[in-house]
Amino acid sequence: MQLIGPSKQDIRDEIDVLKDKLSFSNAQVLELGCGAADKTRQIAEQTDVAHIVAAEVDTIQHEKNLTINDLPKVTFTSFGAEEINAADESFDIVLMFKSLHHVPIPHMDQALTEIFRVLKPGGMAYFSEPVFAGEFNEVIRLFHDESVVREAAFQAVQRATEQGLMHLQEQYFFKNVLRLQDFGQFEKGILKATFVDHQISTHLLAEVKSRFEQHAGAEGYRFEIPNRVDLLTKAAGQGSPSG
Repeated sequence: MQLIGPSKQDIRDEIDVLKDKLSFSNAQVLELGCGAADKTRQIAEQTDVAHIVAAEVDTIQHEKNLTINDLPKVTFTSFGAEEINAADESFDIVLMFKSLHHVPIPHMDQALTEIFRVLKPGGMAYFSEPVFAGEFNEVIRLFHDESVVREAAFQAVQRATEQGLMHLQEQYFFKNVLRLQDFGQFEKGILKATFVDHQISTHLLAEVKSRFEQHAGAEGYRFEIPNRVDLLTKAAGQGSPSG
């Protein structure tokens, strides 16, 4: 397995990658760390999925998600990946979008074990993680260096495959484009996200803004974000772990 992909990568929307790599037809899906449910909505509206359980551990965001009333195929709930409130072998697909590295490092292996437990034999686990590289990352790392937790997430997936918990079907690297109108949008969406508490001094905030403003263009701010997808499968006939 590779932590960082090739220098040249396709630029794609993740929903297109999802629809290429997974079959959602009549599938029971668990999304762990659904955030504001953007991907949840895309899957519910653009595929023939049977049902999505969308879990978010952040209570503030979860309360907001509970007000969504136009996604009949979706059930919003709140629990972490390391303690999934679901029966054994109840999902065809488990998804984690940029969320595995938010699981506390001591609990990452347990999260992989839990995902294995709730997957049906033949089911797929899709882990999408941001690669610690790129211009946007250089802005973020000024106040929030995620190099350690992102590598730990990669290592947890790697251990799951090396120990035979699940099998690696494919690694896929791609870039998605992030467009922002101004620094205010960056500040609201990143610096003031409800699930983090960035302690940023006035001096550091000015440095972050200066680095951000270097990417100004005629149509705002455009960043290419490198991503890694680890696609794992639970072999047919492979039961849930005992104990």
